[in-house]
Amino acid sequence: MEIPRSDAECTARLCFACSQENPIGLKLKPVHDGEKVTAMFTAGEFHQGWNGVVHGGILYTLLDEVNAYAMLCHGIEFGVTAKSEIRFKQIAPINEPIQASAWVTKLTKRLVETKGVLTLRDNTVILDGDFLFYVWRQSKKAILWDMDGVIADSGSLHFAAWQETFAKRGVKFTQEDFTRLFGTRNDFIIGSIMGKELPEEDVKIMVQEKEENFRWKATGSIKPFPGVVRLLNAIKKGNFKVVLVSSAPKENIDLVLRELSLEGIFDCIVFGQEVSESKPSPQIYLLAAQKLGVTPNDCLVVEDSPLGVKAAKIAGMKCLAITNTHPRQELQEADKVVDSLGNVDLITLLTRV
Repeated sequence: MEIPRSDAECTARLCFACSQENPIGLKLKPVHDGEKVTAMFTAGEFHQGWNGVVHGGILYTLLDEVNAYAMLCHGIEFGVTAKSEIRFKQIAPINEPIQASAWVTKLTKRLVETKGVLTLRDNTVILDGDFLFYVWRQSKKAILWDMDGVIADSGSLHFAAWQETFAKRGVKFTQEDFTRLFGTRNDFIIGSIMGKELPEEDVKIMVQEKEENFRWKATGSIKPFPGVVRLLNAIKKGNFKVVLVSSAPKENIDLVLRELSLEGIFDCIVFGQEVSESKPSPQIYLLAAQKLGVTPNDCLVVEDSPLGVKAAKIAGMKCLAITNTHPRQELQEADKVVDSLGNVDLITLLTRV
């Protein structure tokens, strides 16, 4: 068998099993729950073998597909089926929902072993099977996460700290100001609000005051957004590179990770003081790619602000935006916009952004 050699040859745009563009395909939409991959399918009259019974080839295709996605969720971008052992247990009637499930049982540098099962609504097993895949290409995918507004529901705490800091200097800081600037570096926020060049020492004093106030407010009260911890754990378990990229100072990052019990989950951390320019400059995201040794094309950024989205796109990276802090219409530059990470799984990050 000749193996495709280029990315163009490896496209699955018209895959019979999972493509949404193939007019005669099965249009499966596999999802990953952190442990296994599942997909639902209801066969119709054109999927029959014997009258009223789903063709065995269709059933095999369902199982093969979810097993391939289980492999993908463990960091194997491209693999080749070496062997499959299928055990048919029960006929599958047409017009009845079928659930296909699969999970990885063993993973080495060269081989992946998986197991899968098809069941009816009442959990009757239609067939199960064991698969062996040759690893052809490991994934280089890296997921770059913003922190405030994406991982940590910290906006109200930052806003209160900024309001108090500016109020001491007789300057009004509005919710509109905060929403517009949230996610940028502190010096950028101060310069945007004060409207004049301040001595560097004055800026440092304001930043220190604001951040100490924020950390005092955040201790014991900061929470993660829905779906964040589950998704981060799935990425980590799948052997993908995961990076925290935040304009926040390192002290804030350490606090948030400690409060949310996320210490050690990131392969590296890039913070605001490491670059000379604030978002929407792409500097901070390009530095993250450089530290990881990957190209921007291999990076997917998870962001919540228009300026952060712009930074990711200027850097040449894909971007998933969440409407945690800004409305959908302000995030349209992103490749995909969602209302919650609670509705996003690992397969969505890998194939649908």
